[in-house]
Formats: sequence, C-alpha cells, structure tokens
Amino acid sequence: MSTDADLRRILTENRSVAVLGAKESPYEAAYYVPAYLHQRGWRVVGVNPKLRGDWLGSPPVATLAELDPVDVIEVFRRPEFLVGHAREILALPWKPRVAWFQLGIRDDAAAALLQDAGIKVVQDRCMMPEHRRLVG
Repeated sequence: MSTDADLRRILTENRSVAVLGAKESPYEAAYYVPAYLHQRGWRVVGVNPKLRGDWLGSPPVATLAELDPVDVIEVFRRPEFLVGHAREILALPWKPRVAWFQLGIRDDAAAALLQDAGIKVVQDRCMMPEHRRLVG
C-alpha cells in the first residue's frame, strides 16, 4: 500500500485510529501525529500502559487486547517488536482495515502476516505529512 491512490483511499475512507506506543509529550511524534488526526475529526485511542485519563478525546487502553474496533492501528514501536504486535493484532476478535507502521518502522515479516489475514499495511511512512499532502 504505497501508491498515492492507496494512501489517499486509506486516509479518506477511515476515521478511527489506535496509536500503539502513544506518548503524552506534545513534542513526540507519537503524540503530535495523532493529535493532528484528532483535529481533523478522527477518533483517536492511545495504546500504552503508561497513559492515564483522557488522551486526545478518548480514554487510553494499556494493550491492544483492550481495544474496541478501530479502522487503523498506527504503530510507533521499534521494528523488533512488530512481529509480536502483528500476532496481537491477529488475535483480536475483530480486524482493523489497516496497520500503519510509522516513518522509520518496517518489518516485512510482520507486514506479510497482516496482509495474509487481509489487513492492508503501510510501512515507513508518517500519517501526518501523507494526510497533508494527499487530503489537505
């Protein structure tokens, strides 16, 4: 999923995102990227056991297993964790439409596991500049 048409479709047809590795600091990409999406009407849920209270309009969850269904799972975790996270995503009783590995994050084995289950995968791209560029 790397053509502009594919990315534009993902960014316009989906409206909810879970942020795996979400942060509290507004200076970190795992906060300001989802904050950007939230400001544009996306429902955003943080996934991090360290988050407390309200996070960008929704209560955060500690693990992927606690998530209610979302369209996209955006991953802000190091590549060595991706295969494990792919297995966690596949164990959910529901499936997201898209797994989006943030800029600098790539693992072809994890991507293949998700794609084999019918989940679209975007690797090594940032949702914020792609949204700005393709949707505005």
